[in-house]
Amino acid sequence: MHERATPTIDATTVQRERERMVAGVDPIDASETVGLGDALDRINAEPLLAPFPVPPFDNAAMDGYALRWRDAVAAGGVLPLAGRVVAGGAPVRLPPGVALRIFTGAAIPDGADTVVRQELVREVDGVLHVTLEAKDRLGANVRPAGGDLARGHTVLAAGRRLLPVDLGLAASVGATTVAVRPRPRVSVLVSGDELTPPGEPLAPGAIFESNGVMLSAILRMLGAEVRAVQRVQDTFSATCEALALAADEADLVLSSGGVSVGEEDHLKAAVRSLGSLEIDGLPIQPGKPLGFGYVTSTPWFGLPGNPVASLLTCLLFVAPVLRRLQGRAETLAPPYRLPAAFERPRAMQREAHLRVRRNGNTLALVAKQGSGVLSSAAASDGVAVVPIGATVAPGDLVDFHPFTDLLA
Repeated sequence: MHERATPTIDATTVQRERERMVAGVDPIDASETVGLGDALDRINAEPLLAPFPVPPFDNAAMDGYALRWRDAVAAGGVLPLAGRVVAGGAPVRLPPGVALRIFTGAAIPDGADTVVRQELVREVDGVLHVTLEAKDRLGANVRPAGGDLARGHTVLAAGRRLLPVDLGLAASVGATTVAVRPRPRVSVLVSGDELTPPGEPLAPGAIFESNGVMLSAILRMLGAEVRAVQRVQDTFSATCEALALAADEADLVLSSGGVSVGEEDHLKAAVRSLGSLEIDGLPIQPGKPLGFGYVTSTPWFGLPGNPVASLLTCLLFVAPVLRRLQGRAETLAPPYRLPAAFERPRAMQREAHLRVRRNGNTLALVAKQGSGVLSSAAASDGVAVVPIGATVAPGDLVDFHPFTDLLA
């Protein structure tokens, strides 16, 4: 990628502004205790420490025969069979010079130090003939106590999104509940007198409203509780009233439309009157009119009304702030670096967010990159980012954010 200097803004401008948005909010200072069955996708609030080692005792990694390695070597691999050990059974002691049949997960008998795989053992009239292979030497197939987790080890760190494997880990140390962050409450406002809810008759000059459904789904996937999706009339007084009510009952207010410079765009003026407008537009494409500020003390995002711009600004700017509200350790997953199968020979004064599809190990542009073409987003795998002042030639490495990461 070829960089070109600019006297007013540089390639780090957008990232700096995103960091300022994230730094401008604090994690919600609360937690609640839920059962493991209700903790999936919640954000862990407190470190969970292992109260004992996992596994708590040495155990067999597979079915076989427990023995002392030196006894097997001294006897040339011929040992009498003296019993069996099953998983969940009481601990036993291994007498000298014999072997015990053992099953996966069973506690290693006191005095045994090796489990020989059953495939290497032949039993004849209660006598074992063990094939002594180099890879089945002393200590083979024994899972040591604490080999997974040592006592006091952090099982689940605070700020971690709880996945199925995390819940399994918690259960493995005997936990039945975890402390999690509350779901941030988000109010969604949709501005535009031309918008008609799906299912209602479509008047001439009107279009169906889609951003409210889409944004609500994104917010829920990111762990938020959507309080309401409210349509707002395109007047200053109605906008102020809706913003004030939304901010009073939410941790974050998200609006769609009404942030450009037209005579019917009142949101930014309303935010200034009720609180503060911190960011009035960003050098990005699509999504330049994006706004960020506070209604009283509640953070507010004003997303553009064009559906692709609304989608991408939500994923790239709202989502990191929402993760911060949840106390998550990572607010935006780092991008992958993949070669472009396209070119952008002209350097721009905006950071471009391009809809792309992975084609093997390269990124191909999806057709119709206009900010109102939502079908192009549905046909893409994620977003390629071209920095301010950069050009792209085929084969250049570009940053790629998969939608799967942006929605996690």
